[in-house]
Amino acid sequence: MKGRLIVIEGLDGSGKATQTDLLYKYITNKNVKCTRLSYPNYDSDSSALVKMYLSGELSDSAQGVSAYAAAAFYAVDRCADYLKYHKQRYENGELFLSDRYATSNAIYQTAKLPKDEWDDFLDWLEDFEYIKLGVPKPDSVIYLDMGVNVSQKLLEKRYKDGGKKDIHELDTEFLKKCREAALYCANHYGWQYIKCDNGHEPRAIEDISAEIIGIADLLL
Repeated sequence: MKGRLIVIEGLDGSGKATQTDLLYKYITNKNVKCTRLSYPNYDSDSSALVKMYLSGELSDSAQGVSAYAAAAFYAVDRCADYLKYHKQRYENGELFLSDRYATSNAIYQTAKLPKDEWDDFLDWLEDFEYIKLGVPKPDSVIYLDMGVNVSQKLLEKRYKDGGKKDIHELDTEFLKKCREAALYCANHYGWQYIKCDNGHEPRAIEDISAEIIGIADLLL
């Protein structure tokens, strides 16, 4: 009996970590056994290439590393994490909740390509991650849509007291392309969609959480 996988997805600054934490608390309070995941797994050696990519060691822009190469960096990190820590429990039927997943590759790497190549890339990605590498395919993806102008304000607050933006977060124009790709993927795959801002400011965390819980309850 295979497990179940719920993914919280969205661009940088959309509130994924906060909402994943709230949903995890809700699920565990219902006495449902659940493992919380977050990708990339920066604590693992398997994320070394992801770190090099995001820090700008391979190129000073996201566009400088091909969609297929960058997708492979992230996919290998997930695959190693799954094989080392989670495969047996997933195959025994456990529930997993992930902040980002292969779905992030669909967003960020698709955005690098001309639109007439999007479907071919997404087909390749599905085959590569879920068939070739064998990582679980999500049962539900909840996409948190935050406008780039709003998310950038939140990122500025995040880094105000220190820290450094990665090559994705530094490039506002690239993030706008990523949002366009994300909306395409949400429609293409039938992801659950939640609008997280009013055009100028983020919606209340509690209101967004209530929507997410309503979706998750259908799986639980």
